[in-house]
Amino acid sequence: MDFFTAQEHARRKTWHLVVLLVLAVLALIVVTSLAISIALHLMNGGQSGAQTSLSTQGMWSALSVELIAGVAIAVLAVVVLGGLFKQRQLSGGGRAVAEALGGREINLNTHDADERRILNVVEEMAIASGTSVPSVYVVEEESINAFAAGHQPNNAVIGITRGTIRNLTREELQGVVAHEFSHILHGDMRLNIRLVSVLHGILLIGLLGGMLLRSMRFRRVGGNKRDNSAAVILGLGAALMVVGYAGTFFGNLIKSAVSRQREYLADASAVQFTRNPHGIGNALVKIGSHTQGSYLKAPQAAEFSHLFFGQGIKLGFTRMMATHPPLKNRIQRVMPDWDGRFEVRWPPQHNDHDAHGSVDSEGGSDDRSDAKLSRGTLTAVLTAASAQTAINAIGQPSQRHFAQARATIEALPERIRTAAHEPYTARALIYALLLSDEHSVREQQLEALQQIALPDVYRALMDIGPEVLRLNIELRLPLVELALPALKSLSVKQAQHFRLCMERLINADGHVSLFEWTLYQLLLNNLGEKNSGLSHLKLSDLQPECQRLLNVLAAAGQDNSDEISAALNAAESELPFALSAIDEVSDMQALSLAVERLRRLKPLHKPVLLQAMARCIEHSGHIRPAEAELFRVMADILDCPMPPLLSDEL
Repeated sequence: MDFFTAQEHARRKTWHLVVLLVLAVLALIVVTSLAISIALHLMNGGQSGAQTSLSTQGMWSALSVELIAGVAIAVLAVVVLGGLFKQRQLSGGGRAVAEALGGREINLNTHDADERRILNVVEEMAIASGTSVPSVYVVEEESINAFAAGHQPNNAVIGITRGTIRNLTREELQGVVAHEFSHILHGDMRLNIRLVSVLHGILLIGLLGGMLLRSMRFRRVGGNKRDNSAAVILGLGAALMVVGYAGTFFGNLIKSAVSRQREYLADASAVQFTRNPHGIGNALVKIGSHTQGSYLKAPQAAEFSHLFFGQGIKLGFTRMMATHPPLKNRIQRVMPDWDGRFEVRWPPQHNDHDAHGSVDSEGGSDDRSDAKLSRGTLTAVLTAASAQTAINAIGQPSQRHFAQARATIEALPERIRTAAHEPYTARALIYALLLSDEHSVREQQLEALQQIALPDVYRALMDIGPEVLRLNIELRLPLVELALPALKSLSVKQAQHFRLCMERLINADGHVSLFEWTLYQLLLNNLGEKNSGLSHLKLSDLQPECQRLLNVLAAAGQDNSDEISAALNAAESELPFALSAIDEVSDMQALSLAVERLRRLKPLHKPVLLQAMARCIEHSGHIRPAEAELFRVMADILDCPMPPLLSDEL
């Protein structure tokens, strides 16, 4: 399944979830109505002095349209309000989930070798797949498990247990992380966190029932024979238990039905990403051989069990409630030659990690020759095939992309790489990227920035800025991607001040360049300040917006009107409408408005626009850096994570 089909499939799964929710709510209304009718029947029997019995006729006589309507309103109110409450709790995205499970965000400049290793794997995976580098949380449990959580890729986090990073080799960690990135790329993560909110409303009925049932222990039952309250209490207690069990049953059934098949797909994607079935396969074998398996002790583990890499909670009497397929089945699918025994060689303590994770104590998939081969492509000319290859790799990065990502990280000077991991210096790096090559303009920018920037950040800019200005142009976007986790840790007030400083730098000369616009949009898109709304528009609804974007893209790589027209003609061959040249191509505000509308394209309409963009930039036979940057940033804005563009030299 390709990326765009997977996104559409995830949208349809959301509607299936709504149908299942409606059925569950109807079932709860029926159960609750019957329970209340039994209670009313018992109460009426006690008040009239007649012998109390649970006859079918008596129960039906207690039912009425008013009773059923009242129960329906009450159940719907609890489900809706409970879901909205949980949605508000999880509004922080993946961070809220990780913290609810007791996770601690790993310091980006940690000196712990195991933590440094997992950060390196996540950074490489993110840059190779074209996604925003997520924050990484460690859960201090000895079991082997992990999860990805968030509403969007730009607020996703990777959570991982201490047992995972301590017991798995680098290639096994790559398999686990690739599995979690599959959930991010294919829309599962968003579906899973919606599922938590939806099911909380259903489960809340059971929780309320349990609370009421426990409160009845403190009620005294009188000895009056005409007082039938004891039977009523028992009836209500039993009814509440039934309602509570029904809510839990339907909630878990929905969660399990949605989750199991997605785990098989994520396992297959992990093998496809890494080209190494033994990475994820051996990680699963180690779960089977580990004393604590993949079970988590966190109090809220059951609520988030469908997010985990492995079965996070122990099952009861049936596998119907399992959120994950059987471990043996998962292993046999990725490693058909597995002998069926949970016997693995546990790694020794990792003592020979280098500072940047390019070497693992056991070798694994960290091939130096791949990294060395890719390093030469950092300055290579991108050909016409590069854009098409990148589109085909959306959601499906290859081993070449991982080698390129590793080489890119290694090509960054160590001082700059370290600076990207700290909030103060990360801001200084972004400011340095926005500085003009022209001395007079740069002096204007620095003068404007000095008036409002934090003194420590400004000093860091003056210290590291010259080194950033000397970077190869191909390293600019990867540097921004590495800095994103540090920038996401800024408070709301700090983020607003950071945005103000960027705007002051951009507007210092009264002109917004294409690179300045591109960098600004990339940061806004990944720092959670943009909301695309519903993806419901067709490409035919957005002809003016497509025309403006493609005109800007054509002008970014061509020097004369004839070449711009040729680029537009090439793009037009992929579109259902004609294109024409427009005036004021340099109007970045108009481009921003156009992009806002383009963000709302339906998933299956996005690849058509990307193909048109690829035709536009590749028609001359080679792709310039400005074209490549805008191409990838637009893919990011469209929520289509595009891997790095590769040359044909590999």
